[in-house]
Amino acid sequence: MAENETLTVTDNRTGKTYELPVSNGTINAMDLRQIKTGEDDFGIMSYDPAFKNTASTKSEITFIDGDAGILRYRGYPIEQLAEESSFLEVSYLLYHGELPTESQLQEFQHSITHHTMVHENIRELVDAFRYDAHPMGMLVSTMGALSTYYPDAKKIDDPEIRKLQFHRLVAKIPTIAAYAYRHRRGLPYVYPDNDLSYAGNFLNMLFKMTEVKYQPNPVIEKALDVLFILHADHEQNCSASAMRSVGSSEVDPYSATAAACAALYGPLHGGANEAVVRMLEEIGSVKNIPDYVEKAKSGEVRLMGFGHRVYKNYDPRAKVIKKLAHDVFAETGKNPLIDIAIELEKIALDDEYFVKRKLYPNVDFYSGLIYQSMDLPMDIFPVLFAIGRTPGWVSQWKEMLEDDEQKIARPRQVYLGYDQRDYVEMGDR
Repeated sequence: MAENETLTVTDNRTGKTYELPVSNGTINAMDLRQIKTGEDDFGIMSYDPAFKNTASTKSEITFIDGDAGILRYRGYPIEQLAEESSFLEVSYLLYHGELPTESQLQEFQHSITHHTMVHENIRELVDAFRYDAHPMGMLVSTMGALSTYYPDAKKIDDPEIRKLQFHRLVAKIPTIAAYAYRHRRGLPYVYPDNDLSYAGNFLNMLFKMTEVKYQPNPVIEKALDVLFILHADHEQNCSASAMRSVGSSEVDPYSATAAACAALYGPLHGGANEAVVRMLEEIGSVKNIPDYVEKAKSGEVRLMGFGHRVYKNYDPRAKVIKKLAHDVFAETGKNPLIDIAIELEKIALDDEYFVKRKLYPNVDFYSGLIYQSMDLPMDIFPVLFAIGRTPGWVSQWKEMLEDDEQKIARPRQVYLGYDQRDYVEMGDR
């Protein structure tokens, strides 16, 4: 550590000065504990609701520069991976840290393909849900149930067993998602087809009817694969943090993934692209956009799909998705909401109010329109997000387990409740 890589802190309560080491632009929160007013003082804690400026881990998986609009997986720009790679290749990259060789990728693809089946009891479990159960609720429950089918998953210290669970999770989540989709529509379940690609097989399990062999549309198949890539990881977001936090108790990865899915279920996370579609439907016409923008500026409504906790520039994923949308519409027919979306984006990006606040389109702004054009209902949108995010979740979980600095997660609190008081009998209350 260089001599000047320290932070000097003076406690005005005592007049004492402390020198805290600075590493990678951070100070260690435990170094604050030495700052006390006396022997009985617990020491200074940092207070950071929602972790807006607190790093809970060191990671080598995903890099984001929100001001510059940069997203990289293991150093590779998201734009290059979306253009050149496949979802399974990216999944391998996230988990292992390097792009696979041709033989490694073939082996990985073969393993994923042959882990896509789920136990028939899982099908019966999905059948037990109400006909109108939300697919995400079914996914959360079924994912947790998988832990009972693979007791070996509890051996989290074994690297080979961890890798096996990674393969199982990436392989089985599309099958469970498709079961939930078909159950909601009263359709018979379709078993995996090992001859198809990852995205192609998922489309098969969603949409196959009476045809002997389902042949996915290659444009839709490619678009879905790219969307999975764009969602594969995104640093320490709410669901990844849930995966790490729950996983830190050393529970099996299926239970931790169920927790991550539950976090993704929330409308502020996995449901954001549905909110965009509903907003565009509410606007209804290009001519209504100026009035809606004014309502957004006055706080009457929220402009969904704009702004991000991390990005203060155009979300790089949104650029890829915008182009992808037009490729899909060329096959499916133009989604009528796209004209509203494009004009809304144009007006917002020219408006000083939004520019000043750095409210740029994010990944959710166009993704919902693509899913809708694929004839996918809005209640399945967060499930699609979960399929894409699974390799990122499991990679984050693995990294957390291999990090010697990590312990079971337990944040501190600032207690503001009553001091000690005596119990009051019922008649005296």
